[in-house]
Amino acid sequence: MRLSRYFLPILRETPKEAEIASHRLMLRAGLVRQESAGIYAWLPLGLRVLDKVCAIIREEQNRSGAVELLMPTIQSADLWRESGRYDAYGKEMLRITDRHDREMLFGPTNEEMITEIFRGYVRSYKDLPLNLYHIQWKFRDEIRPRFGTMRSREFLMKDAYSFDVDEAGARHAYNRMFAAYLRSFARMGLTSIPMRADTGPIGGDLSHEFIILAQTGESEVHCDKSVLDLPIPHADTDFDDVAGLQKIVDAWTAPYAATSEMHDEAAFAAVPADRKVSARGIEVGHIFYFGTKYSEPMGAKVTGPDGQDRPVHMGSYGIGPSRLVAALIEAFHDEQGIVWPEAVAPFKVALLNLKVGDAGTDAACETIHRALAARGIDVLYDDRDDRPGAKFATADLIGLPWQVLVGPKGLAEGKVELKRRATGERELLSVEDAVLRLSA
Repeated sequence: MRLSRYFLPILRETPKEAEIASHRLMLRAGLVRQESAGIYAWLPLGLRVLDKVCAIIREEQNRSGAVELLMPTIQSADLWRESGRYDAYGKEMLRITDRHDREMLFGPTNEEMITEIFRGYVRSYKDLPLNLYHIQWKFRDEIRPRFGTMRSREFLMKDAYSFDVDEAGARHAYNRMFAAYLRSFARMGLTSIPMRADTGPIGGDLSHEFIILAQTGESEVHCDKSVLDLPIPHADTDFDDVAGLQKIVDAWTAPYAATSEMHDEAAFAAVPADRKVSARGIEVGHIFYFGTKYSEPMGAKVTGPDGQDRPVHMGSYGIGPSRLVAALIEAFHDEQGIVWPEAVAPFKVALLNLKVGDAGTDAACETIHRALAARGIDVLYDDRDDRPGAKFATADLIGLPWQVLVGPKGLAEGKVELKRRATGERELLSVEDAVLRLSA
């Protein structure tokens, strides 16, 4: 992609309303634009990151056995009355009426709708277990949206819903998502900590938030730092292995780790002093087991092996991709700008032509651009007629993992400069060797 033909609106000044690093950098680097309070347009560079995050989530959901569908954003109020949540949810729910005066709402979550879909088709325990998920925009009318996409009113959510014939099956479904979440965040470069958490308006008696430690976290968290050294489940994890998954969950939940709402000072006191961590945390995922909270009042039943009808046991599992983009920036930035992990970077390489119009630099950049594109490597080619300093600043601000600097001086010696954004490490290589290095 040539930058001269791309839409990348860089801001020179930091917007006054941006309170934290991710908000400042998302605005300055042209990832998003605020359209109203807590509502953002995702610009091309930001959308590429959002798509990369969603792709990882989708791959790990599929790996765990979940099945994707897509539900509508507008829901009937009648469904929520069936569960008893319509009046209880609060002002965060955006309630509307259509032209026929039917009461509707812009969905903040989908427990009711997925239960209605399930009960319309599934009748027998032989069709279970089942886990259905989608990635969809949602709306919650936060009283004080802040921190950019970290806490916005409109947000992208991956929400999954499991259905099982009994509690044992439902807890195994919970463990599947537990392992899938660990893998998803690790693939993005994040160290997430599953912490016992309050179930809130979703309900149920088993819940974990997946937290990354960050100074800008919204709440205080406490944990035994030994949890940071636990191994991530492998790509070949058998998600049908009940005992194996339980062993993974037991290992990750054995060290003390809790959000402020669930903090037990006496239990935390038992953690050795050199292993105690009290810090701020950002929630990047939340999983719940809530049994028959929705299936019972909404009549979602299956016939069991004994021939008797019974309400299914359910769980729900959320990840906010739009929130995750901000969390990634909080975890990976420096004074110059964003430092994207390669797995979620909008482009892998920033190719900088330091003297546009020079026959040698133009030709070398074209060669590199074509060679990398042929290998399936995403390149943002800065072919603008601008001074080198401006190009360096833009490349550092948007934070692509690699920069290739092509100038007349280096080319006179048959070399281009390869810079790794995360470390600042630089080396001089031939054009061919630079292409090979980036293709590895």
